[in-house]
Amino acid sequence: MVKIPLYLAPLAGYTDRAFRNLCKDWGVDYLVSEMVSADGLIRDKAKTVDFICFDERERPYGVQIFGSDPATMAGAAESLLSFKPDFIDINMGCPVKKVIKRGAGSALMQNPENASAIVKAVKSVTNGIIPLSVKFRSGWDSKSINYLEFGLLMQDSGADQLCLHPRTTKQMFSGLSNWEHISILKQALSIPLIGNGDVSGPESALRMLQETACDAIMIGRGALGRPWIFSQIKDYLQSAAYKLITKRELLETALKHMAYALENKREDIVVREMRSQLCHYIKGLPGSAELRNTINHCTSAEEIRGHLLAFFAEGI
Repeated sequence: MVKIPLYLAPLAGYTDRAFRNLCKDWGVDYLVSEMVSADGLIRDKAKTVDFICFDERERPYGVQIFGSDPATMAGAAESLLSFKPDFIDINMGCPVKKVIKRGAGSALMQNPENASAIVKAVKSVTNGIIPLSVKFRSGWDSKSINYLEFGLLMQDSGADQLCLHPRTTKQMFSGLSNWEHISILKQALSIPLIGNGDVSGPESALRMLQETACDAIMIGRGALGRPWIFSQIKDYLQSAAYKLITKRELLETALKHMAYALENKREDIVVREMRSQLCHYIKGLPGSAELRNTINHCTSAEEIRGHLLAFFAEGI
């Protein structure tokens, strides 16, 4: 029997309160907010509150912030303390252009001195109150792999925990993540390390554990449209077996996802956002392309619900 903490990775536009609660239903241990701009928190906190707020049942819950100025990041962290998250995570791994051109996200791996200054500044706020974690990548590109030196620097700067996604910035989300980097960093650290990247099911979760000895596993894209992945991984690690999802369970989970979303957002927003969420649930099923096109033209939640019920009617 193997037990290891499972995290839901922060994914902008996907891991909102509805999806987080759904993953909690399916056994995830730790939840993290969508990525929050430190500048936004300082300049216009009211517009970013929705990205921060969480339900008590979501605990343990962390808020992930990004930015490039140490003082601004420290100010953002201080403003978060009133929300009482269980930890704060600093994003130093986002490869999206609009983030890195601001010197934030994975751009900080090219500026380790500033990255260190950010961790020290935020740590001065969180020290003795809540843990601080840092998420980063293997490096900028294949010619500048610096995860080991960077990870040790983050540890020395005050991080309580690290998370490594072993792809480079230039890789974005393509190719395979290099789990050997997780293994090497784990052996060098004295603080916990979370492994992230290419865990798509129970079997790959076990392989990551065996190959890296990481302290926890974080799953992002592998959970989209498949929040039951957390329950399956736990079952597999404990008994070497897990239950496959039925079409009825898939339908019920997708409908619950939409119901949770309607509790926190206007219907027009939910209808728009569920278009991208639901395509992950139905991906690969016969007729999914037609259903996806139909859903993209729906204007109400009830309309979406009707099409989903009709689509699954024969299979359940």
